[in-house]
Amino acid sequence: MATLGTLNHLKLLRLGPEGAFLDGGLEGPILLPLEQVPPGLETGQGLQVFAYREDEGRLVAHLRPPMALGGEVGFLKVLSVNPAGAYLDWGPPKPLFMPWKEVKHEARRLVKPGNKLLVFLFSDEAGHMAASTRLADFLVDEADEFKEGDKVSLVIGDRTDIGVRVIVNHRYWGMVHDSDLFGKVSRGETKEGWVKAPRADLKLSLSLSAPGYAKIDAVAQALLDTLKRRGGFLPVTDKSAPEQIHTLFGISKKVFKQTLGALYKARRISIDADGIRLLKTP
Repeated sequence: MATLGTLNHLKLLRLGPEGAFLDGGLEGPILLPLEQVPPGLETGQGLQVFAYREDEGRLVAHLRPPMALGGEVGFLKVLSVNPAGAYLDWGPPKPLFMPWKEVKHEARRLVKPGNKLLVFLFSDEAGHMAASTRLADFLVDEADEFKEGDKVSLVIGDRTDIGVRVIVNHRYWGMVHDSDLFGKVSRGETKEGWVKAPRADLKLSLSLSAPGYAKIDAVAQALLDTLKRRGGFLPVTDKSAPEQIHTLFGISKKVFKQTLGALYKARRISIDADGIRLLKTP
């Protein structure tokens, strides 16, 4: 059965002049427009599609997933504005509607064509997908399902006086503190994050770097890739200034030194007075 706003695996019922009709279960046949039908598609074959409802109520399938699904936060561009609300670009041909009642008063000045907004996607009373800037109506501050080191998805939110507020797994608010920020992050950007030690108040503190050895492994591979791109040499050592290390790699000097030590022991690099060199592997 097709579910609005999500990715669905639907089987082909028949082909017609308009396109492919897919089995939508209780929703009935769902049209995949002709221009999107893959060549060689046969009856009974399954396709992963996104289903959305047109103005007249008919469900239509789209082969490419949208920028955000139902129940997720997206960073979407305003296409047009009218007295009823705004239309946002989310990927499918039919723009996503955002009624004015779903726009916080202080955010109304930002609802202009060309601007991008952080919005939550939901299904309205009529069964159409809609958007809202009222993220607090859909996200919660407390979470008890995570343990230290859990990997999560993040959407970057607004900067505060202690760090950057983030959306965790499209369900929770969290915070990446300034001490865990290495490099620039932008509002609406999606990143991987890791849960830090659980807090008594159940609020989430996140890191943008993997914990422990996982962090070192990730940084080590990035450093090796950089060495390869730079011809096997970088004019930086464990004695270089923290600012230079951060500019080059976006990490702290402590993590950089740990990574150099691991690569040196593994005989992947040499550490010389003028920099580090990539060693040829057998």
